[in-house]
Amino acid sequence: MEYEWKPDEQGLLQILQLLKESQSPDTTTQRAVQQKLEQLNQYPDFNNYLIFVLTKLKSEDEPTRSLSGLILKNNVKAHFHNFPNGVTDFIKSECLNNIGDSSPLIRATVGILITTIASKGELQNWPDLLPKLCSLLDSEDYNTCEGAFGALQKICEDSAEILDSDVLDRPLNIMIPKFLQFFKHSSPKIRSHAVACVNQFIISRTQALMLHIDSFIENLFALAGDEEPEVRKNVCRALVMLLEVRMDRLLPHMISIVEYMLQRTQDQDENVALEACEFWLTLAEQPICKDVLCRHLAKLIPVLVNGMKYSEIDIILLKGDVEEDEAIPDSEQDIRPRFHRSRTVAQPHEEDRIEDDDDDDDDNDLDDDDTISDWNLRKCSAAALDVLANVFRDELLPHILPLLKELLFHPEWVVKESGILVLGAIAEGCMQGMIPYLPELIPHLIQCLSNKKALVRSITCWTLSRYAHWVVSQPPDTYLKPLMTELLKRILDSNKRVQEAACSAFATLEEEACTELVPYLAYILDTLVFAFSKYQHKNLLILYDAIGTLADSVGHHLNKPEYIQMLMPPLIQKWNMLKDEDKDLFPLLECLSSVATALQSGFLPYCEPVYQRCVNLVQKTLAQAMLHNAQPDQYEAPDKDFMIVALDLLSGLAEGLGGNIEQLVACSNILTLMYQCMQDKMPEVRQSSFALLGDLTKACFQHVKPCIADFMPILGTNLNPEFISVCNNATWAIGEISIQMGIEMQHYIPMVLHQLVEIINRPNTPKTLLENTAITIGRLGYVCPQEVAPMLQQFIRPWCTSLRNIRDNEEKDSAFRGICTMISVNPSGVVQDFIFFCDAVASWINPKDDLRDMFCKILHGFKNQVGDENWRRFSDQFPLPLKERLAAYYGV
Repeated sequence: MEYEWKPDEQGLLQILQLLKESQSPDTTTQRAVQQKLEQLNQYPDFNNYLIFVLTKLKSEDEPTRSLSGLILKNNVKAHFHNFPNGVTDFIKSECLNNIGDSSPLIRATVGILITTIASKGELQNWPDLLPKLCSLLDSEDYNTCEGAFGALQKICEDSAEILDSDVLDRPLNIMIPKFLQFFKHSSPKIRSHAVACVNQFIISRTQALMLHIDSFIENLFALAGDEEPEVRKNVCRALVMLLEVRMDRLLPHMISIVEYMLQRTQDQDENVALEACEFWLTLAEQPICKDVLCRHLAKLIPVLVNGMKYSEIDIILLKGDVEEDEAIPDSEQDIRPRFHRSRTVAQPHEEDRIEDDDDDDDDNDLDDDDTISDWNLRKCSAAALDVLANVFRDELLPHILPLLKELLFHPEWVVKESGILVLGAIAEGCMQGMIPYLPELIPHLIQCLSNKKALVRSITCWTLSRYAHWVVSQPPDTYLKPLMTELLKRILDSNKRVQEAACSAFATLEEEACTELVPYLAYILDTLVFAFSKYQHKNLLILYDAIGTLADSVGHHLNKPEYIQMLMPPLIQKWNMLKDEDKDLFPLLECLSSVATALQSGFLPYCEPVYQRCVNLVQKTLAQAMLHNAQPDQYEAPDKDFMIVALDLLSGLAEGLGGNIEQLVACSNILTLMYQCMQDKMPEVRQSSFALLGDLTKACFQHVKPCIADFMPILGTNLNPEFISVCNNATWAIGEISIQMGIEMQHYIPMVLHQLVEIINRPNTPKTLLENTAITIGRLGYVCPQEVAPMLQQFIRPWCTSLRNIRDNEEKDSAFRGICTMISVNPSGVVQDFIFFCDAVASWINPKDDLRDMFCKILHGFKNQVGDENWRRFSDQFPLPLKERLAAYYGV
């Protein structure tokens, strides 16, 4: 029988009253409403009232009816499995009967309700839903067709995966051809739904769509000139996705697609233009980009450059007319979550700057005007220009330079500002070709830093940071000094956006300039410390980063009493103000970690409270995690970032203070805590605990030694290159431990050696991990040659190639002593790869005397063994520099 349900008059009035109250702006009323709603959920037929108001109570105003439906949707999300059967059936049938309501708002609300029920695993339990909606598409009544299509679009968005699985007997085989028929419908709204539905299945390469791919593309082309922006937007979106998954099908039409996208990127409707602009970003990642675009650059570049101007609405949203806002506190939602990058131990390289920066530092991306409508045409155009500059390199410049001349000196600030953004966007890709112009441009940009418009000042900071590498390569008085002076003024700007841009740019400059900044330290610290008293919340977090980067860049030069006196009091004052649960501790702890490492003994007066608090943070987090694991309903999971950042700061202290940390370690339970951290499920926690283990091993091994028997098996199981950074830090720690253990390391070699040899022979292992693995194998061989030397032949070749590029240092020294000792134990292990050994030896600039003697002995030993004639034949294979070097240094 049909489920008959009638509302009770009193109950209905009560619920309508609630719905009215919930529209009140007053938060106290809101809270009361929330509580009442929770209570009403105890009644089984409460949800019947809600669907009744939505679908039957036409006398009520639409916002109230819609709200009733949205509250019901939330109940479905939270409690659907507790709904009695009768209620569920009543809701489902009401939804299907009212999908064609005459009000667009009510239709949309019903559609949201339907997809929410469907995604609760109910597509299986509501077998007539899809057939019914599909048949309603053929209704003569526009509202019914539009409502059903709206609901289908939401279902395709929310349940794409299950629609394309065997669970439902593959409904898409019917649905997709059906949707394609509607591409030519007379109503723009319905055309738009139809394209949007099919678009959900492009990226997953859904079989049902791939069968009809040609007719889909043909139909898209037919809609290219549609007068409805929403349709044009969906057509652009489809083409962008097809570029990734079915390039083969687009290629024959590529010229006309590019011309179409050029038009659309200039669409009057910004949403359409933005979708179209994504096309250039996606195309730039395809190998065929150069061939396809080379003849269109002359048209495309001006379009992208034009899209990089702020729109009027951007300027309003960015309060571009507000010049001074430094006294206005930040609203909390403006502050983006930040991600802590855990410590990874790496080797210094010969070239002072590692060219292939693989640690994506995103300080420097096109992210100048942060959180407004995060992604917009301006950002997308700039990003597209950036990637295209990387594809075409200097071939782009003939198209850009004439435009730049006009923009950079334009009287209107909005135009000038876009020119400065263009200059920054091409910095990476077109650097070589830009060099001749920089002596003129950099001074012009430094002048723009004092432009009267804040938005010009802030973008100029960013663009200058993109050329920091070049600035630093010139004599310091020419550009570095004036740039630094002006940037420091901008750090104290009266506009918050400028402060932020200047701080980020300064951090980039610090990374490039390193010790070049030492002469200006007093002046720099003056500014940064003054900024402490001036900054609002959000920029303080960026200021910490600038201070930490400064410490990383100038290192021990920071350790002067007058600098410490300036810098430490404000940092410690903030440290004392922050509570243990405050996420602002992250950037402050990171900053202190860099400062402690740089100040070394200069940090001693501050180390005890800092050390104690870090140990407490680790202990608190572990305790909370244990509670949560035991009773997940009672206790929240802790935020483990607190623990990770604290472990990293402890590493910084150990590295900076060295043996001076011994007493702090003696009086704390840090080793017990580390034992737990090393076994944590979260890789970042293990990664940081292994870095700390290595640093404590170097600083105060007497406290670590009693735990080695417990630690070594854990280190062995973490030599798993799937977790690169964990594996890297564990490897490094094993090497440090072996140096301290000496011959007592014998017992532990079987736990680690095979994994290390496997890693060093793996293809595609990242450079840092290879280097650390080689050093650790060398160190193990240094202390236990008898145990490691038999395997020499299995690792000598990758060992030599991975260590030839790192600078002379302690770690390289001990590793090479190890390899020489192993060669003397097992000379036959090196014979086949001797040329690699020669090359590695030649990579030393000035080895210590006794190490040089070891090299000499091995080289001459080999030469004497094979005889002069064979040696000459062998050494004729050497590249000339290698030959000359070995002759000069080692007389062979």
